[in-house]
Amino acid sequence: MAKTKSVYVCQGCGNESPKWIGKCPSCGEWNTYVEEIISKAIEPKVHIAGVELVKQKPVLISDVEATEESRIDTNNGELNRVLGGGLVLGSLVLIGGEPGIGKSTLVLQVVLNLKGKRTLYISGEESVKQLKLRAERLKFDNPDCYIVSETSLEQIFVHIQNVQPDLVIIDSIQTVSTSAIESSPGSVSQVRECASAILKFCKTTATPVLLIGHINKEGSIAGPKVLEHIVDTVLQFEGDQHYMYRILRAIKNRFGSTSELGIFEMQQSGLREVSNPSELLLSQNHEGLSGVAIASAVEGIRPFLIEVQALVSSAAYGTPQRSSTGFDLRRLNMLLAVLEKRAGFKLAQKDVFLNIAGGLKVNDPAIDLSVLASILSSNVDVAIEKHVCMAGEVGLSGEIRPINRIEQRIFEAEKLGFKKMLVPDFNIKSIDSRRLNIELIRVKKVEEAFRVLFA
Repeated sequence: MAKTKSVYVCQGCGNESPKWIGKCPSCGEWNTYVEEIISKAIEPKVHIAGVELVKQKPVLISDVEATEESRIDTNNGELNRVLGGGLVLGSLVLIGGEPGIGKSTLVLQVVLNLKGKRTLYISGEESVKQLKLRAERLKFDNPDCYIVSETSLEQIFVHIQNVQPDLVIIDSIQTVSTSAIESSPGSVSQVRECASAILKFCKTTATPVLLIGHINKEGSIAGPKVLEHIVDTVLQFEGDQHYMYRILRAIKNRFGSTSELGIFEMQQSGLREVSNPSELLLSQNHEGLSGVAIASAVEGIRPFLIEVQALVSSAAYGTPQRSSTGFDLRRLNMLLAVLEKRAGFKLAQKDVFLNIAGGLKVNDPAIDLSVLASILSSNVDVAIEKHVCMAGEVGLSGEIRPINRIEQRIFEAEKLGFKKMLVPDFNIKSIDSRRLNIELIRVKKVEEAFRVLFA
């Protein structure tokens, strides 16, 4: 029998220590060291059933034929958009998100809607009956979809060899373990070894695999950071559980752009694709209400219009409150300082509350002008015209700075029927406004924008 010993491994970064310590010297996290049993004998490698490893030899880069990657159409426009056109054969895709956000629902819905492809859904968290109940609720059916509840990596490869699927889903990677490692499922060594074996299977058989991963309390993928380096694509599924909108964004993509964005709406029968998010994110009856401004934002390369809501009231207590939902609070404080210093509006003794309608979190600096306009509208209790939208970044000196993708923002506002749009003066020089059905109002400073809005 091989002599064994224990070592303490950080669950955040994988750093090893011969004894337990409170703070990891590598990543700085506290109480992340867990004892794992290791063997001095050479550990057997994970055997991948039905896969023969072929030795490779170096070749000249000029001798390699570059061809277009073969992709599988998922029949889901939003997922295809984020992936770059579909699932690449032999790719390993990791989908992460908070518990209950809809990761399993999204993947199962894609699998059931994938006609003509044999799929294998491997669940380590749910039983076969639970998956059947979820499939009935989604109201989709696929006669070529196989499901199994399994956590052993060796048995997973046996199931794959028996079914010979075109697509494999593993839910989740943190529940899979191999007998070659004596640590518990979800540990650094188990996740690293299982992911490496699955990647080897993907590349040798040209079979795409979708992995579902947990996230920790900081919002990053649980397990070692090497997991994100191993996979080809990392997708983040995010949203507020109290709202019906979900956003799928690519953090890493070896076969496409990381600038794309997919938007879904959570319904009782599953996730619905939102092809035109602007119409859903805009309220239809805000005419005559103060504190509402429409901004033309861009997430990745996708433009859409959002509703910025603000409420300014006299401070009920000694210290005024500053609160924001969906917008950076530090940037809000900076914009309030610009509003007081450059435009002369005193808000030091007033509460300011800001909200991005729909539960979205927007980091686009081009909505700065809409934030200031909504705050000022609520402060003076004067409503902004219904058919006016705006886009512009505000600098510390009160100037309206140029923004990117201005034409896409203008076309989106024109498509939704807006008549006027405030844009930075620098951006308008490269736009031919004669072919547009929307009036572009150029502004250089916040004072000019306020005169246009509240004349």
